[in-house]
Amino acid sequence: MDWLDVLIIVAVAVGAFALWLVGTALLIWGERRVVAKMQSRVGPNRLGPAGLMQTLADGAKLFFKEDIAPANADRWVYLAAPMVSAVVALVTFAVIPYGGTFTIGDRQISLQVWDPDVGLLWVLAMGSIGVYGIVLAGWSSGSKYPLLGGVRSSAQMISYELAMGLAVAAVFIYTGSLRASDIVANQAGTLFGPIPAWHVIPMAPAFVLFFISAVAETQRPPFDLPEAEGELVGGFNTEYSGAKFAMIFLAEFMNVITMSAVLVTMFLGGPNGPLFGPDIVRAVLPTIYFVVKVGIFLFVFIWLRATLPRLRYDRLMDLGWKVMLPFALLWVMATGFSVVLRETTERATVIRAAAIGAAVAAVLFFLAPLFSRRASEPGGGGGDGGARPLDDPRPGGEALPERAGDRPSTDRPTEEVGV
Repeated sequence: MDWLDVLIIVAVAVGAFALWLVGTALLIWGERRVVAKMQSRVGPNRLGPAGLMQTLADGAKLFFKEDIAPANADRWVYLAAPMVSAVVALVTFAVIPYGGTFTIGDRQISLQVWDPDVGLLWVLAMGSIGVYGIVLAGWSSGSKYPLLGGVRSSAQMISYELAMGLAVAAVFIYTGSLRASDIVANQAGTLFGPIPAWHVIPMAPAFVLFFISAVAETQRPPFDLPEAEGELVGGFNTEYSGAKFAMIFLAEFMNVITMSAVLVTMFLGGPNGPLFGPDIVRAVLPTIYFVVKVGIFLFVFIWLRATLPRLRYDRLMDLGWKVMLPFALLWVMATGFSVVLRETTERATVIRAAAIGAAVAAVLFFLAPLFSRRASEPGGGGGDGGARPLDDPRPGGEALPERAGDRPSTDRPTEEVGV
C-alpha cells in the first residue's frame, strides 16, 4: 500500500461522511417543510432559497447558546452521552456501500469505507450500543423525567432488536453471506422479466419487520415514547441545552439516515440500477440511485410522523413481543425451508409448489368468513344462530339485573319554581 492507496481510502471515507452529514441537514429541512405542507402551514422559507439555510442557522444558535447543566448531574457521563449516539450512527454507516465500483488507472475503487465479513452483525452490534447514549443521558441528568425516558428507551429497543435481528437472520439465510457487498451483489439483475431481483420481493415479510423495527429503534413517531412531550416533558433530553442538545437532536436524524441506508442495502439493491453513458456517468449513477432510494425512505419516515399518533406504551410492547417476534421466528424457519428446497429441488417444481400454496392460502382467506360463527344469520346454522342475548327468556339465558335508568320513571314531575 502506497500513499495513493491511503489517499483513496481517505477520500472514500470523507465522501461517505459528507454524504451522511449533508443528508442529515437536508432531512431536518425536508421534515420541517413536508410536515408544514401536510398541515397546511408554510414552514421555514426565509433563510436561503426555500428556507434551506434555516437548519444551519438553528445549529449555530444552539451551539452558541448558554450551556446549563443540572446540579445533580453526573458530570462526565452527562457530557459523553450525547456523543455516543452520533458516533454509533457514523460508524454504522461505514459498512454501507453508497456507490458502485469503478477503475481509475490500474486501481479498482469501491465506494464503501469498510467491508467486513460480518457487515450485518456490525449493524446490529452498533444498534445495541446506541441505546447506551439515551440510557446514560436519562440516568446522568439527575431528574425523574429523563430517567423514565431512558428506562422506556432501553425496554423499547431491546424488544424491537429481537425482531430486527431475526429479519437480518432471514436475509443472511437467503443470501448466504453477512457481507454488505455480497448482499448487494445478490440483488443484481432481474428476478423475472423487467422486475429487479431486489430482496424486497421474495423477502417482503422480513422487509416489513425490519422497517417497523427501524422506526422503533430510531424512536420516531409513532414509537417516540422515550421523549413523549405530553408525559415526560422532553424525555431523556429534558435537562440538556445548547450544544449537547444539538448533538442529541442531530443523532436522531443521523440514525434515520443510517437505518434508511441499511434498508436500501438489504432489500432495495443498494446502489444497483441500470448503467448507461460514458465511464464518468456510469461511475456516478450508482450513487444517484442510492441517494434516491434513501430519499424515498426518508420521506416515509416524515410521512409517519405527520400522520400517525403516538402508540400507548403497553400496545407498543405488545406489538414487539406478541406480534413481531413470533412472526419473525416463523419467517426465519420458512426462509430456511425455502432455501433448502431451492438447493435440493428444481426451480420449476419450487415455483409450482409456491403457486399452489399461495392459491390455497387465498382460497382459505376468502372462505374463512363463510364458516365464521359471527357471520351466521340468526336462526341459521351453527346451533342457536349465534350467541343469545343475556336477557333471553329461554332456558340458559340469564337476564341482566335491571338498572335504574332502564325503568320508566314513576316519580311525579318536579314543579318549576319561578325566580
